[in-house]
Amino acid sequence: MHNNDLNHAETWLKQQAQALGWSKATKLEGRQTMQGLVGVAVRDDEGVLVEVNCETDFVARNKEFQKIVEDAAMSCLNFIKSQRKSQDTITKICLDAEQLKSLKTLDGKSLADQLAMMIGIVGENATLKRALCLKAGNGVQLSGYAHPSGNSNNNILMGRLGGLLAYRVIEPTENATEVSKGLCQHIVGMDPKKIGSSTDEPSKNKDDEKCLIHQDYLLDESVTVKDLLSESKLEIVDFKRFECGESSHAVGDQPLEYVETCQ
Repeated sequence: MHNNDLNHAETWLKQQAQALGWSKATKLEGRQTMQGLVGVAVRDDEGVLVEVNCETDFVARNKEFQKIVEDAAMSCLNFIKSQRKSQDTITKICLDAEQLKSLKTLDGKSLADQLAMMIGIVGENATLKRALCLKAGNGVQLSGYAHPSGNSNNNILMGRLGGLLAYRVIEPTENATEVSKGLCQHIVGMDPKKIGSSTDEPSKNKDDEKCLIHQDYLLDESVTVKDLLSESKLEIVDFKRFECGESSHAVGDQPLEYVETCQ
């Protein structure tokens, strides 16, 4: 068979697979998707949290599904890379399901098309739920963490929980990167609601503490996060935590000096 014939045949097969995927996706649309994964990616001064949902934990472990999470995270990284950079703080852009669908993957297809193809393969409904894209300004660094931490595709961390941390190094130390990763793990595990300040009174019940700086540090409960920051010469600029399947009204954004919403 001539190479041109092979190319035409391959193109035709891909078109048929895409059509089948969309047909399957349309039939399954509306079925509840409460399982899935949060993808976490940090590349230079860019960071991303993205949530992709499916019907069952079985599909969440499927390589085809995890490839969609990877594609979504990479598409978000490329998207935030193209946005303007704030000089000394962070740019934050929140994407909803429709905005995520319109993003292009590395091969030029939309995430919506890739999602439909995956649905056609696994036979289960799946949805692109939301994403948070960060670009760090001068002097701001980013760290990310996902839990459970077993899944990782091309430096994209995946788990049911994910977190991003933006911080400044006040004074360089050897363990700054290690501490930032530990803080990100703390945020994912302890679910603080705000950074907190010296004017915030610590909660009388430590288990109810929602201010990050007043919480006992997850990896060493003999110190508070405030103590750790002072010792490590770090300053937290902001953070964000995603939990797979959490309701939208349970998700509160931390206020930032600069916030931009994608239209």
